[in-house]
Amino acid sequence: MTVSQAIGLCSSLRLCEPDPVHYDEQFARLLAALSEVSPVVEPAELGRAYVGTDGLEKLYGSPQQIVEIIQMRSAECGVRNFSEGSFATRDSHLHSAFRIPHSALRVGWGRGKFVSWVAATRARPGEAVIVQPGEEGAFLSSQPLAALSLDPDTHRRLRQLGLTTLGRLAALPQEAVVSQFGAAGRRIWRLAAGEVVEQVMGREAPEPIVAALAFFAPVADRAMLANALDRLVERALKDPRRIGWRVQAVRVRAELEHGASWLVEATLKDPTADRDRMAAPLRTRLEQAPPAGAVERLAVEFTAFAPGTAELQLFARDASAAARAGRQRALRTALQEIQLRLKRSLLYHIIEVQPWSRLPERRYALIDYEP
Repeated sequence: MTVSQAIGLCSSLRLCEPDPVHYDEQFARLLAALSEVSPVVEPAELGRAYVGTDGLEKLYGSPQQIVEIIQMRSAECGVRNFSEGSFATRDSHLHSAFRIPHSALRVGWGRGKFVSWVAATRARPGEAVIVQPGEEGAFLSSQPLAALSLDPDTHRRLRQLGLTTLGRLAALPQEAVVSQFGAAGRRIWRLAAGEVVEQVMGREAPEPIVAALAFFAPVADRAMLANALDRLVERALKDPRRIGWRVQAVRVRAELEHGASWLVEATLKDPTADRDRMAAPLRTRLEQAPPAGAVERLAVEFTAFAPGTAELQLFARDASAAARAGRQRALRTALQEIQLRLKRSLLYHIIEVQPWSRLPERRYALIDYEP
């Protein structure tokens, strides 16, 4: 329900504003603690991280001992109550659920990120579920279809087919699922059948470029905040470390009155070094979900980068050439999807054969489209 409805039903309701900056800092500390256990740590989202454990048995011992080390490191960094968090690890040797004292962390252990993630969601706070290699199919068969990350339309179509568990989805012929859902159908079928073993990919944490501004008096005016946002983006772009790189992810932090905070992030589809293109999604977020109070300090962070040159930039001399290149890429993607679903291409080129002919059928011909 909406906040207004909740207040109408409970006049004594107390609203607790979120503190996203604090959550982000806590998760960063948690990732640093996990990096002391394994050199391969992949953050997925706030509160969820994958830990690669290949070869750690010789260092720490059994899976239970590795889980205890993870729990101990997380407690040392001060993270004790991530009741919605989970850790997913790659290896497994047992199939059990055991209690981890003094912890609200959920741990899943299995081959591949998907199996370990589903195992973590099945664990109770403070417990771990370990899936033995070779038992992935049996474990996944009883899990609900909601374990798959699906768009609402795909989820609705699967429900209309009477599919409620991963086991029922895996029981269908793979080609039938592919013909209905294309490449996405092949992926979800293989995930449901336990055939996909996604390796944990350790990521080197980039050193962010930060530009900050502290206001003499708290500011609540959106126009002033948007102008400050533009100036901070421009200042961060001038940082020497940014030379030769385009920005792919940008984040804005704000410290509000009374200790509250505000945080928005934007991942750019096309990395850029243009101030306006970078600030546009941030201004949109500012209008749609503004800070809940006056801002005392505002900071812009560039957290992910891409090489400063790309094929499109090298060969596209103007905007129209860049647009044509984008349409060609979209057309190639559509052609691959059609061929995957129907086993043949239905796209053709129209070419002139006998333009002087009186018969229209002889003037042009169709040939298979090959991008």
